[in-house]
Amino acid sequence: MLATVTLVTPATAAVPESPAERGLGLDLDAATIPQLQERMDDRALSSVRLTSAYLDRIRRIDPKLHSVLALNPVALAEAAGSDLRRLTGRTRGDLDGIPVLLKDNIDTKRMPTTAGSRALTGRPEADAELVRRLRDAGAVVLGKANLSEWANFRSDSATSGWSGAGLQTNNPHVLDRNPCGSSAGSGAAVAASLAQVAIGTETNGSIVCPAGANGVVGLKPSLGLVSRTGVVPISAEQDTAGPLSRHVVDSAITLSALQGRDPADPATGTYPQDQPADYAALLDADALKGARIGVWRQAGTNAEVDRVVEESVRTLREAGATVVDVELPYQDEIGENSLPALITEFRRDLDTYLAERPGAPGSLDELIEFNRKDPIELSRFGQELFEQAVVAPGPEDPEYQRQRSTATDLAKRSIDEVLAGSDLDAIVSPANGPAWRTTYGEGDAFEVGSSSSAAVAGYPNVVVPAGASGPLPIGLSFIGTRWADADVLALAAGFEQAAGARRVPGYLPSIGGP
Repeated sequence: MLATVTLVTPATAAVPESPAERGLGLDLDAATIPQLQERMDDRALSSVRLTSAYLDRIRRIDPKLHSVLALNPVALAEAAGSDLRRLTGRTRGDLDGIPVLLKDNIDTKRMPTTAGSRALTGRPEADAELVRRLRDAGAVVLGKANLSEWANFRSDSATSGWSGAGLQTNNPHVLDRNPCGSSAGSGAAVAASLAQVAIGTETNGSIVCPAGANGVVGLKPSLGLVSRTGVVPISAEQDTAGPLSRHVVDSAITLSALQGRDPADPATGTYPQDQPADYAALLDADALKGARIGVWRQAGTNAEVDRVVEESVRTLREAGATVVDVELPYQDEIGENSLPALITEFRRDLDTYLAERPGAPGSLDELIEFNRKDPIELSRFGQELFEQAVVAPGPEDPEYQRQRSTATDLAKRSIDEVLAGSDLDAIVSPANGPAWRTTYGEGDAFEVGSSSSAAVAGYPNVVVPAGASGPLPIGLSFIGTRWADADVLALAAGFEQAAGARRVPGYLPSIGGP
């Protein structure tokens, strides 16, 4: 099993350890949740000391990154509560005492939830369902992570990682490079060891691209595995939350706590009765042995990505997998139909959220007007997607219904037909190209990605570090059919163990180039 196996990575000399970290007697970057739990069980570590070390790193390092929007003022009290439970034999499981950051589009009763916008003030009336589950599991909420404002659904020329509330999140590997979005703060913070785990959200690419660009593990679960109640929406047809971490086992443990039915979220009603309760217990060091993996290379766009993919194929084969080249069909048609469908769904779902949220504009129309009057909100890019959404056809429109049906059907077929056609266990593909220099007014400089089919279909996608172009990480996506989360996690963990590709950030100011 991989639950007690870790990749040992050296602590970076770019950020010397503080006294709080030295007192832990471990390398935060390399430590897994099972290792931390073992030390806490042996009384060699406490949650208070662990939480204090993470808070110290946030205060020292995050001024370089702008990845954390707000700290939980009672985080240390939550950690002390965990320590007391451990002393009295009432530990709640593998997440008890583990510090977690939340993307700031996830409602928290004790802290503001801004979605990155200056328009959302005050506090939600209740924690999101996934936050309740984390608290029930004993996790310590460190604070809220910055994000691409409104989960990157405000402008078609937006810059990932920028929000009016938190300004620009930087990539910890090279600070003038982009962390990708919209879970930019979650990805950058985990890469910089500012939390053990962070929760992100994805509609299309917003977990897996930050994971790849920041060199961490990101899991976009099957749609319906994790409740969206209390998460600022884009679309109920595609939105989901999921973990980012430095190790696959940590994401598996976190998913085990997050998942479950929620009567307020109809998508969770299809959650299978036989879905595993403990994903970490199913991680197997030999998962790749005998597996059949399809590789969707997307070759020819970036030579460094092509090299990393070829190295990954070699790693997969050396670990015992059979690898066959595949192409995912229908990509153009999926894109042509999914975006206009999302625009309709955004108006429907965001208006519902705003109407129930204290301290918020009452509708998308009011939000647009707020942005026009605010001195910060439109200073970097516009709100074209907002403006398109207010005039888009409603959800009863036949053309919208055709677009959504077409996009979802073709996305599912693009994966399922390839899996069945070559008798595959999973499909792998590059998650990202080297991070681009952050600029404004031109949008993001995406070169390659593999998120759309899994995102639109509602299927699982796990990203693991696979290599790098200089200091800039490149991740590999493991994609499976719906509810195959345990299978793709196990395959991703086998690759993580075989490749050993994750790098500690160097916080370089710049490396030049485009």
